[in-house]
Amino acid sequence: MGFLTIGIFLSAGLFMGWSLGANDAANIFGTAVGTKMIRFRTAAIICSVFLIIGAVVGGSGTSHTLGKLGAINAIAGAFAVSASAAFTVMMMTKRGLPVSTSQAIVGAIIGWNIFAGLQTDTSVVVDIAQTWVFTPILAAIFAVIIYWIVKYIIEHNKIHVVKIDKYTRYGLIIAGAFGAYSLGANNIANVMGVFIQVSPFNDIVIANSITITGVQQLFLLGGIAIAVGVFTYSKKVMMTVGNNIFKLSPISAFVIVLATSLVLFLFSSEGLYNFLTSRNLPAFPLVPVSQSQAVVGAIMGIGLAKGGRNIDLSKMGKIGIGWILTPLISMVISIVALNILQNVFLQSVVG
Repeated sequence: MGFLTIGIFLSAGLFMGWSLGANDAANIFGTAVGTKMIRFRTAAIICSVFLIIGAVVGGSGTSHTLGKLGAINAIAGAFAVSASAAFTVMMMTKRGLPVSTSQAIVGAIIGWNIFAGLQTDTSVVVDIAQTWVFTPILAAIFAVIIYWIVKYIIEHNKIHVVKIDKYTRYGLIIAGAFGAYSLGANNIANVMGVFIQVSPFNDIVIANSITITGVQQLFLLGGIAIAVGVFTYSKKVMMTVGNNIFKLSPISAFVIVLATSLVLFLFSSEGLYNFLTSRNLPAFPLVPVSQSQAVVGAIMGIGLAKGGRNIDLSKMGKIGIGWILTPLISMVISIVALNILQNVFLQSVVG
């Protein structure tokens, strides 16, 4: 397969990465930028660097789970699935809605299974769908707990308001970097996971000691695409999350970023998963979850902790509708795209 052909097929994954950067990755620093504690450019740089590190270093666990849902065995099929999910996310992003790239890619993979006449493993679907419910709830719980802790510290220590502002700014940067790393590790599966079975890259060995696998090369490309999405198209969604759902103070922004980051980490850390399972303890599944759902859940949690005032229920309703429609729309678009590729462009979409 020629370099140009490979580039064309992988462009769908890069487009998916760009869409994730424009949507989900924006929410890592959305609250910080919305409260004007961090400039957009600074947030974008920090977010991009740690996203790429997370994708390359820790992205394999959640990709394995997506492989159980549907092991796409033709690069043209992977292209159609990835492009369908990315297009769905782009449509929602243009409306300023923080939708889920995880839901989009799952819907597109199910569409490929239907087109290929393959059985979809319902147990895997249930495992993934459960996280769509638990992610915002868990983020809300974390947000309430962290908010109470921060409030207690501030009320029981005489800290000057200028120092509080400085500490909050530093806290937002650290929590955002942590969240970006966790997002890269968790959601790179949505960007390049469907290409793992058909990866065109060979392992690269440097100085007979360092090996860069073909999968890591895929993840690096995906991480770069996410970074481009952050810089070029994320500001609108940042302002939606940062200002329109709930009016946030800088301290509230820190709480939300930290709560969101913790949720992403729990669902992406292979180290934590192996530690718990080796001791016969229940562990969080390694599943690509929705960072958008986590941040919205955290915002709701801190809103409830403050008495539930000023929450924009109409905006929440629109976001909820987007979450429901995303996997359905992506599945339909995937089936249509696969038909077009196979019957119009005569590409083999099923191996």
